[in-house]
Amino acid sequence: MSDHRMILEMGTGNDLYGQDYTKAARRAVQDALHHSSITLFSKLGIDHGQMRVQVTIGVQRPDQVDCDAVAAELPRGVATVCAVLGGLDVADPDAGTHHVVATAAIEAYLPSLAGKYQLTRNDPV
Repeated sequence: MSDHRMILEMGTGNDLYGQDYTKAARRAVQDALHHSSITLFSKLGIDHGQMRVQVTIGVQRPDQVDCDAVAAELPRGVATVCAVLGGLDVADPDAGTHHVVATAAIEAYLPSLAGKYQLTRNDPV
């Protein structure tokens, strides 16, 4: 059976002075996580360990993101992180540096629950 995407959260993060793409990516993940509270699992009796989590990080230099360090930010589920071209570098010409802005999309997938639950009709008396 396949799993189904049930949750999609997005966030942004930055590193204004260190030019660190991993730091910006971790902050984007934390921002996305702070927007969600997943009560669905306890309501359905599903262990969080059954959740598959796919994280996509957008930055201007994807090769400079430590995807394992970003995955460590996720408190639950089995995570996969990939970095792609996106985000934004904002130049600071006076300092000769740039500010890094990362975006994150976190997708959470639940295992198929087909056949586990059945809707019933409750007619009023």
